[in-house]
Amino acid sequence: MTRRAKGFTAMELIIVMAIVGILAAIAIPNMLAQMPKYRLKGAARQVMGDLMWARMQAVSQKNEFKVFFVNNHEYKILDDDNNDGKMDSGERTEIRDIQDEYHDVKVSFTADPIFFPRGSACGATVTLTNASGSKKVKIHLTGRVKMG
Repeated sequence: MTRRAKGFTAMELIIVMAIVGILAAIAIPNMLAQMPKYRLKGAARQVMGDLMWARMQAVSQKNEFKVFFVNNHEYKILDDDNNDGKMDSGERTEIRDIQDEYHDVKVSFTADPIFFPRGSACGATVTLTNASGSKKVKIHLTGRVKMG
């Protein structure tokens, strides 16, 4: 009886590595071409989530929350305790910059949204754009935040 050696030969390993290399050469360019689309979706989800959070906070704290768009990538969420629409001392603000994670996404808006204690809001549309296109996040008068 002869004893068979266990394992792979060098030729088998070289063939497997060549196949993996060919598949990677085909898949990586396709994946890189899709990255701007994924970054745009991620940025839109982040903005939508922050707006929904502001609405929930307005309802739970029974005061207005206002979102100020500072520039084309940064916005502030104001806990407006006295409901005057302005940043006063002692009022908490959260600053968000979408380009921390989504470097190529820009923001434009129709108005600075305000969420009221009953869950309603002043309507606005936030548009996010990059090389792959654009996404809109709409704030309806009922307070509903929807990506379209």
